[in-house]
Amino acid sequence: MLGGPGLESVVDQIISVITNDGRNIVGLLKGFDQATNIILDESHERVYSTKEGVQQLVLGLYIIRGDNISVIGELDEELDASLNMSELRAHPLKPIIH
Repeated sequence: MLGGPGLESVVDQIISVITNDGRNIVGLLKGFDQATNIILDESHERVYSTKEGVQQLVLGLYIIRGDNISVIGELDEELDASLNMSELRAHPLKPIIH
């Protein structure tokens, strides 16, 4: 997990963000501030289901408040590109309760 100063190393790279409400948002990290509010470009949300493949909803330029972020991680673009999202099945993440 990345946070605070550790985010500097992944600016202009593709990251995956899991939010407290269980969303998975993938995008190009363009910036962040001291509260870990982040700006993603070319972003999309991945919606998981046990009945059908992963839906990818285009979000474009997107801001996520730092207090709504649970996990931030680097995305292995080569591995990610090799996945067939239409065949993946998974239970959606449940919201995180603090």
